[in-house]
Amino acid sequence: MMIEEVHFTGNKNISATHSTTLEITRAGWLTKNGNCIIGINADKGCATLSLAFKKAIRASHTLNLTLITGDTSFKFIAYGSSRLQLTDGYELVVRKSEFISSRTMAIRSSAAAVDIPREMISSLKTGAPGVLMIEYEI
Repeated sequence: MMIEEVHFTGNKNISATHSTTLEITRAGWLTKNGNCIIGINADKGCATLSLAFKKAIRASHTLNLTLITGDTSFKFIAYGSSRLQLTDGYELVVRKSEFISSRTMAIRSSAAAVDIPREMISSLKTGAPGVLMIEYEI
């Protein structure tokens, strides 16, 4: 099993109402327009994932994702693709669709920002830290 962790913090402007994507960004700020963003100040973007993990994601297999804030976790799945560029240094985007850009880390996700339990979003709105665990079975 390969595991990659992305650490981030919440922000008072997190709304998590987007129905098809969720995003974590390395940017240190967030406007109210960023309704897919669930975390800022991330320690990784697509480009800074480990080389081994990028190779695994491009193998198109199932990715098990777990969002963790405090004592609460939310599990969902998404898929990699050989078409993923994984070149954006600031953002990680998980999409329900099959749209690919330099920011896309995974596609065909079972969840988007709006699907995250509201108690987790309430915690992130206080600036609480979060972790996105990405697991790939070898």
